[in-house]
Amino acid sequence: MNVDGKKFSKFEAVVDQLIDEGKLKRGKFNRIEVRTTGESRNLLRGIMRRVSSGNGYVTLLDEKRSGRDNDIFIQRSDLGDAQSGDEVLVQLLRRTRSGGQRCGRVVKVVSRSTTRFVGSYFEEQGQGYVFIDGNDFEEAIWLGDVQTDQIEENDMVLIEMIKFPDHNNVGEGVLIEVLGPRGATGVDTLTIIHEFGLPTDFSQAAIDQASRQAMEFDDTDFQDRLDLTLDTVITIDPKDARDFDDAISLVQTDNGHWHLGVHIADVSYFVQPGTPLDEEAFKRGTSVYLPTKVIPMLPEVLSNGLASLQQDHVRFVKSVFIEFNAEGVPVDTRFSNSVIKVKQRLHYKQVMEFLEAPEKQKGDFDEKVYRLLLDMQKLARILRSRRFKGGALELDMPETRLNFNKQGKVTGAYIVENDESHQIIEEFMLAANIAVARELTSRGVHFLRRVHAPPATDKMKLFGEFVESLGLELPKHPGRYDLQKLLDQTRGTPLERAVHYALLRSLKQAEYSPEPEGHYALAVEDYCHFTSPIRRYPDLTVHRIVDRLLIRGDRYQGESIEKILQIANHCNETSRRAERAERDLTKLKLLEYMEQRIGEEFDGIITGVERFGIFCQLIQVPAEGITHISVLEKIDKFDFERESHCLTGRRTGIRLQLGARVRVKVASVDLSRRTLNFALEKVYKRSSANNKVAERDSRKKAKQTSRHKIAAKKSTAKGNRRKRRTEK
Repeated sequence: MNVDGKKFSKFEAVVDQLIDEGKLKRGKFNRIEVRTTGESRNLLRGIMRRVSSGNGYVTLLDEKRSGRDNDIFIQRSDLGDAQSGDEVLVQLLRRTRSGGQRCGRVVKVVSRSTTRFVGSYFEEQGQGYVFIDGNDFEEAIWLGDVQTDQIEENDMVLIEMIKFPDHNNVGEGVLIEVLGPRGATGVDTLTIIHEFGLPTDFSQAAIDQASRQAMEFDDTDFQDRLDLTLDTVITIDPKDARDFDDAISLVQTDNGHWHLGVHIADVSYFVQPGTPLDEEAFKRGTSVYLPTKVIPMLPEVLSNGLASLQQDHVRFVKSVFIEFNAEGVPVDTRFSNSVIKVKQRLHYKQVMEFLEAPEKQKGDFDEKVYRLLLDMQKLARILRSRRFKGGALELDMPETRLNFNKQGKVTGAYIVENDESHQIIEEFMLAANIAVARELTSRGVHFLRRVHAPPATDKMKLFGEFVESLGLELPKHPGRYDLQKLLDQTRGTPLERAVHYALLRSLKQAEYSPEPEGHYALAVEDYCHFTSPIRRYPDLTVHRIVDRLLIRGDRYQGESIEKILQIANHCNETSRRAERAERDLTKLKLLEYMEQRIGEEFDGIITGVERFGIFCQLIQVPAEGITHISVLEKIDKFDFERESHCLTGRRTGIRLQLGARVRVKVASVDLSRRTLNFALEKVYKRSSANNKVAERDSRKKAKQTSRHKIAAKKSTAKGNRRKRRTEK
């Protein structure tokens, strides 16, 4: 094909990719051939997800075919050595499942999600083995003869998989690192860090650059920045926060207009494109906030020091000034490179206590700060009201926080309440993000947006059926207002978590993209992340564009779509990785805490009902576990009613359905499988919401009985007429 020698390696890579995609094939004598339509039509590319049964599902990467309803079922024997998270090629099979779901066979693993795993070590007949944590691997991985004295039975270890297990063969691995005994302080954190491949140590070049920045920074040289050091500027963050991205100023003028200043740490001043700091920030994509450890995107000399908006320190910021009229409509927006000095650092609980009784705490606050907080409350309420009138959705998905003792052991857990102190900051950050995105859009520049596509019709149909099964109402084609009405209706009820979580799963995931797709949940056309550049790389990219285009006035169109798309894909991956790591470590630590409570009883709410058992979230401790059907059958034989999401006892008549309040006992905890098991002790009297469901089911059965009686009468009458005709 006359490919130039210098480009041949690139040519080979493209050919290999086309072969992986099923568009080409290797024939005899290593010839490259085009696949026929019949050969390639059943080869589909997707991401593997294995389940506890050993079977798997492939979610297709082709957007036209994507969606959970289109997932391809892979029987255990057809998985090959594919694991969860792997990108695979699947061939469709002729058979389908009972519900019509397509079945397939993994033809090839295109790329591995990871080759490193964490598990517990044991020995058998002088050979080392590891049980990998989680549910992806049913059998132990063979390590062979481990030549080290630093390992004990049941130690947690990190291994590199050199041969993945399949239906017929045992997996093989090599020991990389001994983490320590399970349960020892810090071992669970190390487990999650290695499991998700989180980068911890910064390159020496990045550390040196950050140190040099700290030495050279002169807080008396404002460099032609707007001087706001005498303005009343405050921060509101969690009490234990260490990095402070954002600060607020606000005044109301005589004409009733509000002048909001959102001041964001100017990380772009310290982190220039192409430098070691920039390379490290891009690689990480985001800071990771684990329960016991923060893995920052930037070295701490910047993230907790120079770039952090600490009280009484001169700090460089990028300011967004938004003027709102008395009704909260933005009428003007300005941008500047500024210098601020935070007057007071406040935390959410402190602000909430103030808002509940401002007069009682008037003496505890500077007069200007006191007035500022009251003004912030007024404006935030106006903006929040306008947002929801505009169709924005508010999903309550509670965040779990843990309490620790001095030894680092969990002593309890609680839900972080999204109270008004949080909502005030949320409204101002949303306003700044929207203002930046709208301005960049009006300039025709390409930038990294935060988009949220509308939900798929089939997903909304399934959600509507689910809601109807709970005795609630939703139009056939619900809009945002209908969905928000449903969320408000269930908020604070036993059905809240089930409904809010089901809607969240029905919606598409928000993501980074250069495409102007809008943000469905926020009900805005243009949105981006601008307000957290210390901990998110996408915000840093937007800061750079704002600096060049809106502040310095350069003729600048931003990066190419291809470059932004590359950054978007990488940041989507790193942000989801961080979320999973934070969630999994919180769950692991909660399980360690619940392991000390085996045999104790708790009240809980049923959050899920399946044929194989019920899921229950405890009220006193935000931990979720399962009561398996085999345990329930010690009480009674239960029938599963899919339509009403209910298990009904044949003899006792016990109804276990979504939202029901129950009393459970902690039966067992499996840290390696990360499961919490309950025994059912008591079912409390039905809530009003569940009574509605019961009444609806009763009416439904009555109608069915009535229809059966009418049909029977018709049948009898028809039979009598036939008999008379025969007699005649």
